[in-house]
Amino acid sequence: MSVAPSKPVSKAMSTKPSSGDHQKPQSGDRQPNNASEGTPVPDSRVEAPPVIRRAEVVAFALVALLIICVVAVLYVAKAFFLPITMAFIIGTMLSPAASLMERYRIPRAVAAALIVIVVGATVTFMVGLIASPVMEWSNNLPELGARLKEKAHLFDRPLVLWQELQSMLGGSDTLSTFQMPKFEWVQPTLEFVSPTFTEFLLFIATLILFIASWRELRRAMIMNFGDRPVRLRTMRILNEIEEHLGNYLLMVTMINVGVGIITGIICMVTGMPNPAGLGAMAAALNYIPIIGPIATFAILVVVGLVTFPTLGAGLLAPAAFAAVTFLEGHFITPTIVGRRLELNALAGSWRWRSGPGCGARWAHSCRRRS
Repeated sequence: MSVAPSKPVSKAMSTKPSSGDHQKPQSGDRQPNNASEGTPVPDSRVEAPPVIRRAEVVAFALVALLIICVVAVLYVAKAFFLPITMAFIIGTMLSPAASLMERYRIPRAVAAALIVIVVGATVTFMVGLIASPVMEWSNNLPELGARLKEKAHLFDRPLVLWQELQSMLGGSDTLSTFQMPKFEWVQPTLEFVSPTFTEFLLFIATLILFIASWRELRRAMIMNFGDRPVRLRTMRILNEIEEHLGNYLLMVTMINVGVGIITGIICMVTGMPNPAGLGAMAAALNYIPIIGPIATFAILVVVGLVTFPTLGAGLLAPAAFAAVTFLEGHFITPTIVGRRLELNALAGSWRWRSGPGCGARWAHSCRRRS
């Protein structure tokens, strides 16, 4: 009797994963609820505070020592570096004039010498105009001080009212203990600012050589770069610096000369002494933003009070000068320079309050962005 073979029964294989098999859970699978919930992920890192390495400290100390050494060398050798630096700055501004003269077939070396001679003669003439009244007033300083004390009686009534107001408010009387400031710092400051004859010769020689060899210096600076796009970019930057510095210097000089001429006319009409010297002083001080016009106004007030017998006549010229500088600083200069550099006059007037150099740089950046 034949017995039919029975089919092999497939036993369920154990699905327990081995220790080396890590199966990734599917998106729909339910995670087992075990005791490992809430434990931090092994890959997570706790942010540690920054560690200052020894190399960084050494690098910072070396940079600080380098800065200190450079400042010390510049201070000790200021008699050498200051004239050369000023020659480089002024030579960059005067180089466009030499290029213009070179177009008329004038050699650049001759053009550099002529430019330095003309600029030096102009500066010497203005210094002579300013120095003559200053020397005259310094010789009559005791007499001028006595006149100022006499004119100070005009302010007796306002000062008495101010003292009464201070006593009512319980404040201290500062006017009775007020003393005129001493000007002992003037002579050391003038000695520090005024150059010696050797420094002046170094400045003149460096200025002439810089203007005469500006093309060669610019070519050597450009050829230091090996990449052609970098050379073109450097040449474009140098051309823009030369052009804009020259145009800015010319415009500001013409505006300041106009302010000086108008101030001289005002002083001549109002009867102020030495109107030419006061006009030259106003033109020279107008190069300094904010501080220069304020100093000119104060000098005109003192000269007016000493010269004229009444307060109204003494303040007439300073008031007219204040009106001129207000129009020049808020309307004339921003409009002229803004037209030249494509800058709005209102924005230019705000920028010129922080200095004309800042206004020129900002106008140039706006022009490049547009």
